[in-house]
Amino acid sequence: MAEAMLSDSTRPVTGGVDTHKDTHVAAVVDHLGTQIAVAAFATTAAGYAQLLAWLRSHGTLERVGVEGTGSWGAGLTRHLHQADVAVIEINRPNRQTRRRTGKSDPLDALAAARAALGGLGAGVPKTCDGPVESIRTLRIARRSAMTSRTKTMNQIRAIIDTAPTAQRDRFRDLKPAQLIKTITRSRPGLDIADPATAAARTLRLLGQRWQFLTAQIDELDNHLETVITATAPNLIAVRCVGIDTAAALLVAAGDNPHRLETEAAFAALCGVNPLPASSGRTQQHRLNRGGNRDANNALWRIVMSRMSHDQRTRNYVARRTTEGLSKREIIRCLKRYVARELHPILTADLTT
Repeated sequence: MAEAMLSDSTRPVTGGVDTHKDTHVAAVVDHLGTQIAVAAFATTAAGYAQLLAWLRSHGTLERVGVEGTGSWGAGLTRHLHQADVAVIEINRPNRQTRRRTGKSDPLDALAAARAALGGLGAGVPKTCDGPVESIRTLRIARRSAMTSRTKTMNQIRAIIDTAPTAQRDRFRDLKPAQLIKTITRSRPGLDIADPATAAARTLRLLGQRWQFLTAQIDELDNHLETVITATAPNLIAVRCVGIDTAAALLVAAGDNPHRLETEAAFAALCGVNPLPASSGRTQQHRLNRGGNRDANNALWRIVMSRMSHDQRTRNYVARRTTEGLSKREIIRCLKRYVARELHPILTADLTT
């Protein structure tokens, strides 16, 4: 009887995948969590197809738990979604469990399968196959360009601070725009061994780099505005929601907004839901320091802007202040309210 059950192609099975750069290790378990098989597959289109066919060969595939759906498992996740397979995002195994049972790729794959079977996954992953994925990619390039441009300006200022006196007196009081214009138009001498010449040539190169990065940022800003305006017109029409804040919230939600079933789920994703911290007779809540911190920061910027320019928000702040709340506590409340307001708008835009 047991052998017949194990060979039943209609039995429900659950898969688990431990993802890596070059290979994915997959495991399949039955409805009781018993290991059926473990195998490794290449991280190619053919490998994804082989992995899915292998999972289905052991029974009726109900779901697959994948670790790292937003990184090395992104390609496999897209393949599984296109095949209408339910994918569950899995967090890495508990450290205490790892200390007790050890660490290996097959063990991690089995842990992912059992977590998906037991409902211990982090939730439905992003599909990463729509305009929001484009927004995410553009923001990566923009953020790195912004960071590099800031570092470049800091290097320019540092060189000016240590340059010969004549150069330091000429450049140090200039505003950034005028400074870049001046150093890029300079004509250094040919004696590179001279400290003044070396400083002038270095400043000109750094100024050209700053201009190049600025052009890249402007181009990326134009691309982002185009995509976001077409993707979420109602979201950016909300008061104090700009292109950058809308981009952060869209990326946090993903291309499949149905995975955020309620506004409470969206608030938890953004880390603005108070967490219960009660014990015995003590009933209290604590600040949530988890969630998507980029989205959390976007909500903070919206709140700070409304506190300055929105009369309704200013009235709320005044009322809560008279009730004894601090400014920090009021901001936390407002972030939660903004998340509640934006969730249906964001979901409607992405669904449309």
